[in-house]
Amino acid sequence: MTQPADSNGHPAPEETPRPKERTDGVRVPVPAGADPSKAAQPGGPDAAAIRTRRRFGGTESQIRGALWFYMVCAWVSGSFLLLLVAEMITRYGFGYDLIAGGTWAATGEANILGMRDNELMTIDGGVNVSTWILIIHGWFYVVYLFSCFRIWLFMRWPFPQLIVMALGGVVPFLSFVVERKIHRTTTAELAANPKAAKRY
Repeated sequence: MTQPADSNGHPAPEETPRPKERTDGVRVPVPAGADPSKAAQPGGPDAAAIRTRRRFGGTESQIRGALWFYMVCAWVSGSFLLLLVAEMITRYGFGYDLIAGGTWAATGEANILGMRDNELMTIDGGVNVSTWILIIHGWFYVVYLFSCFRIWLFMRWPFPQLIVMALGGVVPFLSFVVERKIHRTTTAELAANPKAAKRY
């Protein structure tokens, strides 16, 4: 089959396929504001914009609940981390532990809350608050990690974001900084994508 030629003998340019009219009698309404010049070409740079997908992994209420839970855990974990740092300095730097209760070895008087010299054992009995700070922080860090994973899963962030959030529980002051950034970012993304937080 030969290609049609123009009057000069050159091959005629191929015609752009034209849409065919429907023959089944169904009338398709044109959306308001439709403009053929704005239509995205298949495979073109705007083709991805016409595809819809669920950006988030939960509803808006689930995401906001996870954000609130993460915020509380970040502040509690960060506060206990600072107490833990102070406890490590006093224990390994100066040789003292914070003791609640017990009695002073030298006088026999009751102790309410005091610093015990661990070498001389100046306080008998009581509860070692320094040790309990270490224990509580260790267990609560697990809860903090769960809160990080939950909000990270809902927001579908990249994996390095989860690592930075997890470091907030072991690097002093980092949890407070990261929490503010996470709160600001999550709120902005929810506002910018109101339909992406709905279940399909």
